[in-house]
Amino acid sequence: MFDLQKRHGLSEQGAANVKKGIFWTVVVNLVVMSSMSLLYFLMRDLMAAYQGQAGLPSAIPYLVGCLAFFVLSFVTHMQQYNNTYGTVYDEVSKIRISLAERLRKLPLSFFGSHDLADLTETVMGDVDKLEHVWSHVLGYLYGSFVSTAIVAVGLLAFNWQLAIAALWTVPVAFWLLFASQRWVRPLQVVGRQKGVEVSDAIQEMLDSVREVHATNQVDGYLRSVNRKVDESEAANLRSELAGGVFVNGCSITLRLGIATTILVGAMLIASGGTDFLTLFMFLLAISRIYAPFDQSLALVYELLASKVSSDRLRRFFDEPLATGSEDFSPAGHDIEFDHVAFRYGDGAESVLDDVSFIAREGEVTALVGPSGSGKSTCARLVARLWDADSGAVRVGGVDVSTVDPETLYGHCSVVFQDVMLFDDTVMENIRLGRRGATDEEVLSAARAANCDEFVDRLPQGYGTMIGENGSRLSGGERQRISIARAMLKGAPIVLLDEATASLDVENETKVQRALSTLLRGKTTLVIAHRMRTVSNADKVVVLEGGRVSEQGRPQDLLAAGGTFAHMVSLQRQSEGWAI
Repeated sequence: MFDLQKRHGLSEQGAANVKKGIFWTVVVNLVVMSSMSLLYFLMRDLMAAYQGQAGLPSAIPYLVGCLAFFVLSFVTHMQQYNNTYGTVYDEVSKIRISLAERLRKLPLSFFGSHDLADLTETVMGDVDKLEHVWSHVLGYLYGSFVSTAIVAVGLLAFNWQLAIAALWTVPVAFWLLFASQRWVRPLQVVGRQKGVEVSDAIQEMLDSVREVHATNQVDGYLRSVNRKVDESEAANLRSELAGGVFVNGCSITLRLGIATTILVGAMLIASGGTDFLTLFMFLLAISRIYAPFDQSLALVYELLASKVSSDRLRRFFDEPLATGSEDFSPAGHDIEFDHVAFRYGDGAESVLDDVSFIAREGEVTALVGPSGSGKSTCARLVARLWDADSGAVRVGGVDVSTVDPETLYGHCSVVFQDVMLFDDTVMENIRLGRRGATDEEVLSAARAANCDEFVDRLPQGYGTMIGENGSRLSGGERQRISIARAMLKGAPIVLLDEATASLDVENETKVQRALSTLLRGKTTLVIAHRMRTVSNADKVVVLEGGRVSEQGRPQDLLAAGGTFAHMVSLQRQSEGWAI
């Protein structure tokens, strides 16, 4: 059998389960088909009795036969159900988990080229479509093909003229259906793309609902969303209509077999080539042969339509993972950038160009520079959220591109400017920094990050649910939770990307004091625009246009009168004006 796993996006175990489902579908179809033999033998005995060749047949054998077929049919149908629906639903759960695991291990560059709505549609919509195909289509459809082929061999051996008259429409009908994909498949692809656009528009609307209201653009935005919904509906209607025309046309073609069977049978009876009982048997047989294919035609169309979803799902599993050695034993935790160059995707502008500097263990190294100079990119390269295009980023002498990302994450605590929190309690959001931490350890990290000041005002304190992404908290409060989470992790490398940007001066001072104590002995990389944030740094690296323009101790750079001194001077002036 062809590769079910590759063709339909199944796992290895899923393909094996589908084959079991096909087998039991074949058995069910053959049992149902063979039950027609009771009618044939009953008809034969009644005709013999009518012609005076024998007495009326006893009803007992037929009753026993009916009971036997009922029991056999019940058992085989249960096996078919368990090996299609039951195993498939288990397969779908594994697919979703494996997909989530795959997403977790994909490099960040993959997510940079796919938006959230597209990924959500694959995880939810495409897998849901494939679930229906795996459970309702594959076993039934391929089982019908196999069982019909077996019956066709028997009918050909019994009477090849009637067999051809009954079965010629089956390959013709399915050939027409498969040939129709030349016109239908492009419509299916467009329909799927329009569906993703609708999801993207809705996702964007939910993410920017405050901005839409604030700019008084609700009506205009809703018109845009409604237009995309209408386009999606029209595209899917065209796809369904085209598919329906071909499916119904094939169904009509399939039914021509009944007419040709009766026609050829009448001609054979007239010429003495067969008898009425044989024709009767063939009519019974084709009534059972066509019954599965009535539904199979629609199933084939659904199967072909699912190819779009299967292709979309397969791209995740074909995407190369960010892999590396799980054995990471660096000689200390110095961070070294060695002639690093980087850009976000082919054709994009260079973000970093020949960047070289060292952030020593036990010191605070500050990255400063104008927006877009590459400061945050440096932090992402250290944590291997991206890989450098050329040069090397080393931690303790080990090139991070050779280390498994999750192993490397274990050595880094990261606080980015954009904080991500979960709809859980304050306590559990902080505990994400180190699973298994005691309540006292969590509270200690929280106090160090100055969380007590706002948590004491919450209804249930640290047990308060904070809403999706901390929607019930201010920006500064969310950031302090993120800082507490990083403190709790206690990793030897700390990356702070504008970690205090949302804090007022008073709270920033408190958090900076806590950071200076808790980060002692660690390799700390601080990214900040506020010069007062980096005033106590051991080293400052100034980035301009993706290159290092100067680096050294803050006091030395101030004395040199270069870019850093100019930035400090400008910010002091702005602070004076603000006062």
